[in-house]
Amino acid sequence: MLDVIDRLRANIAGVFLGDPAAVDRVIACLLARGHVLIEDVPGVGKTILATALARSVDCSFNRIQLTPDLLPGDVLGVSIYNRQTERFEFKPGPIFANIVLADEINRASPKTQSALLEAMNEATVSSDGVIRRLEPPFMVVATQNPADFEGAYPLPESQLDRFLMRLGLGYPTPEREAEVLDLRPAGAVQDLAPAISRQEVLALQDATDAVRLDPSLAEYIVSFARATREHEELRIGLSPRGALALAQAARATAVMDGRDYCIPEDITSNVRSVCAHRLLPSAPVGAGRYAAADRVIEDILECVEAPG
Repeated sequence: MLDVIDRLRANIAGVFLGDPAAVDRVIACLLARGHVLIEDVPGVGKTILATALARSVDCSFNRIQLTPDLLPGDVLGVSIYNRQTERFEFKPGPIFANIVLADEINRASPKTQSALLEAMNEATVSSDGVIRRLEPPFMVVATQNPADFEGAYPLPESQLDRFLMRLGLGYPTPEREAEVLDLRPAGAVQDLAPAISRQEVLALQDATDAVRLDPSLAEYIVSFARATREHEELRIGLSPRGALALAQAARATAVMDGRDYCIPEDITSNVRSVCAHRLLPSAPVGAGRYAAADRVIEDILECVEAPG
């Protein structure tokens, strides 16, 4: 399976010249059946990374450009009356794809943002009293600008909790940035050919589910979660769903390393990406919320002893 992962990684890295760790993170989310939120300033490659992942897998892909006037029906689909059959027919929206790029998700209104909740959590869409299942694999890759930017609607905690990971890309190194100028990545992404099949993705996801998590590691995750709930600087700690997400991210990391069992580093390497957006500091820190959460995470990691 490592050769499949290497093909996917190399395909994405061919057009995305940012941090290689970010590539591994989005692949881990795909293996863990999770969704990923990529947040950073405009122009650092958020959309390129998301599109490169989608085009590297041979399955259906839709892109939704979120705007303030977008309605829930524009995402989920609508029922249209057919005069010939004299019946309403459901026309699926762009959410009906294996990989969905929700670009600039925090520019959409809260009502439209909430339309994604059921799809992200249950892989279903309810409309007109009918529950419609989304075909696996299903993954939402969302991008957003920082919350303090003009025209942004901050995602509520319930929405943030649906994302397995939240990533920040940062600026590329001078050497990488010089390569970007020669690559013309926008054109390169459009020409990107799939590197792995849908069936290979499903096989990798099944392998991730089968990775063994030793009871001592499960206890470590629980101890970390409880420490966040009792920390004086946090108003909201890690939920059980967050603990499950951390365990699943650890399993995906193990698969990417060629193992069928987890080690402590699989957990600690994912803590910030999986947990920071799920923690709510006691003091209102605005745009510095995630930095404050990172400091608390660092403090807890030093206090909660990992298994040997």
